[in-house]
Amino acid sequence: MSFRRFRIRYLLLPLICIGFLAYFAHHTINGARGLLAYKQMQTRAAGLEIRIAALRKKRRKLEARVSLLHRESLDPDMLDERARVILNLAKPNEITILRQRR
Repeated sequence: MSFRRFRIRYLLLPLICIGFLAYFAHHTINGARGLLAYKQMQTRAAGLEIRIAALRKKRRKLEARVSLLHRESLDPDMLDERARVILNLAKPNEITILRQRR
């Protein structure tokens, strides 16, 4: 009986340590801030960077069009185009193709 109790006593501490190690290893890989979550966040960040680049490009195009409408650099063609779109007008000799808005 004493040999068995002696063996259990010396195995108890290593088993508890192995349990803690397994617990922390599992959460290091699968936890909310673990390695798998880190990889998912990196993938999402890369996708968002691509989206940001596309939106910046679109913004530059829009800023270029808006700059043509400033008083200092008013482009008559741009003014004519915007007036026609806003007022829904056309010249008598023009062909108008109507499209549905999305």
